[in-house]
Amino acid sequence: MFMKFFNGVGRYFLLLKGMFKRPENWKVYWKEFMHQCSDIGIGSLGIVVIISFFIGAVSAVQTAYQLVSPLIPKSSISQIVRDTVILEFAPTLVCIVLAGVVGSKIASELGNMRVSEQIDALEIMGINTKAYLVMPKIVAAFLVIPMLVIIASALGILGGQIAAVASGIVSSEDFHKGLLSNFVPYNVFFALVKAYTFSFIISSIPAYFGYYVQGGSLEIGRSSTRSVVVSCILILIADYVLSALLL
Repeated sequence: MFMKFFNGVGRYFLLLKGMFKRPENWKVYWKEFMHQCSDIGIGSLGIVVIISFFIGAVSAVQTAYQLVSPLIPKSSISQIVRDTVILEFAPTLVCIVLAGVVGSKIASELGNMRVSEQIDALEIMGINTKAYLVMPKIVAAFLVIPMLVIIASALGILGGQIAAVASGIVSSEDFHKGLLSNFVPYNVFFALVKAYTFSFIISSIPAYFGYYVQGGSLEIGRSSTRSVVVSCILILIADYVLSALLL
């Protein structure tokens, strides 16, 4: 079992190392990169918008439910919603969802190419498949996923405001007052660090499982599921490590 684990880790790092060979044709790589940006970004935008909005709304309602003391000002609700959305909900929850949406797609796409011997055909033609197939996905994830996290943060705060004001928990003026008070810009930096770390996990782990899949179509499904599980576990571990180191 340990040998299998270390063998997998070694193949994973060899896959990453193989991406840095000089590209044969930059135009082809650019086209693939833009295609991946569209797939990862626009393809995931709908689910990110829905999840972020309702996470912010639920966070505002539950925070108001727990703040029962009349000594605590109502404006503190928006402070708690702002900080929890920026620090945890937007980067971590959204990236876990993206691990399922984007990760399974990457793993199944590469797995299908491996099973149908398209990767072997590209290698026979002298193309570095690690760089051509894997690197654009990772670079696109680095560009697009932090943008989705920023959108998720804004929509989460907006959802919290709409839910809090519409349910009569707090007035719009009090919500804006709390939203602007005691703001720490470092929280945004921390959220972006998490977003870049998670984007690397979301793109590279499924790419590894898809690239090295063996067997038939049944194995593609298993590899895709395994990649999502491993990605989610690594995201949670990285979330704890980054919180312990940077906060």
